[in-house]
Amino acid sequence: MLIKIEDGAPYGIATGSDGALWFTLVHQGAIGRLVPGGEPVVRRLDPADGGPTVIAPGPDGTMWFTEFQGDRIGRITPEFEVTSYEAEAPYGIVAGPDGAMWYTCMRADKVGRIAPGGERAEFAVPVEGGMPSGIAAGADGALWFTLNQAAAVGRVTPGGEVTVHPLPTEGAAPVHITAGPDDALWFAEIGAGQIGRIDAAGKVTEYPLPDRACRPHAITTGPDGALWYTAWATSRLGRITADGAVTEVELPGSEPHGLTTGPDGALWVAMESGGLARVLPG
Repeated sequence: MLIKIEDGAPYGIATGSDGALWFTLVHQGAIGRLVPGGEPVVRRLDPADGGPTVIAPGPDGTMWFTEFQGDRIGRITPEFEVTSYEAEAPYGIVAGPDGAMWYTCMRADKVGRIAPGGERAEFAVPVEGGMPSGIAAGADGALWFTLNQAAAVGRVTPGGEVTVHPLPTEGAAPVHITAGPDDALWFAEIGAGQIGRIDAAGKVTEYPLPDRACRPHAITTGPDGALWYTAWATSRLGRITADGAVTEVELPGSEPHGLTTGPDGALWVAMESGGLARVLPG
C-alpha cells in the first residue's frame, strides 16, 4: 500500500511515542505526521531551506530531526512546535542511553550530544574526511556510527571516547546503522551492495546482496526479528536474517530511503518519489 504525499519527497521516517509516524520532506523543508488509517498532516518549517533528513523519537515525547543543508537540529512536539539548535551539517540522530540525543556531523568529522534543553558537546572522530553518517544506540551502552567515506564503523561512549573499526571491503560506503536483535549492530553498505554486522568486540561480518548494484541505504530491526533494508537504486525492500538469508519485495514508487516499524506492526518506507509505502512482514 502507498500513501501519497502530495508535492512531497519523504526521506526519513520514524515512529513516535504518540503512536504516529513522523517523516521528513527533504526538498520541501517540511515535517509530516501520519496516524495509520488517517490522513497525513504536513507542516512547512521556517525557514524551509534546511533539507530535513533523519528523524528520531526523543526521550521527552518529542521528535528530533536533522537539517543537513541548514546546519540545524530540530525538536518538534506533537503540536508541531519547533525549536532549532545550530550544528554543522548534521545527518544521523538517535536517542542515547544518557537521556540526550546523539548526532553525526558529516562535514566536520565529529559526533555530538545534545540535551533536551539544547546543551551540546561534540567529540572529534580521528579520521579526516570520514563523513560520519548513520548513528544507533548499541546494547553495550555506547553509540555506534558509520564513516561513509572511510569504510569504517565508529563507537563513542557517553563520555566521548571514540574508537574506529575499519571494514574489510574498500569503498563500502556504509550509511545507516541499527541495533540488531542479536546485540550486534547492523549497517547498510551502499557502495558495496552488502549488509554488514559488527559485534561489541569489533568483529565484522559482511553479507553480499543478490544485486550488488542495489545500493542499500537504510536498515532497521523489524517486528519479526529480522533486519530490513531499503535498496535505493532498485525500489525494493529487503529482509535479511541473522544468519544472512536474504529475500526482497518490490515497492510502489521509487527511491526508498528511511524505514521504520510502525505503531501498527507494519514496516513503513519513505519513498522520495512521493509517498509512504506500508509492507506487512511475511
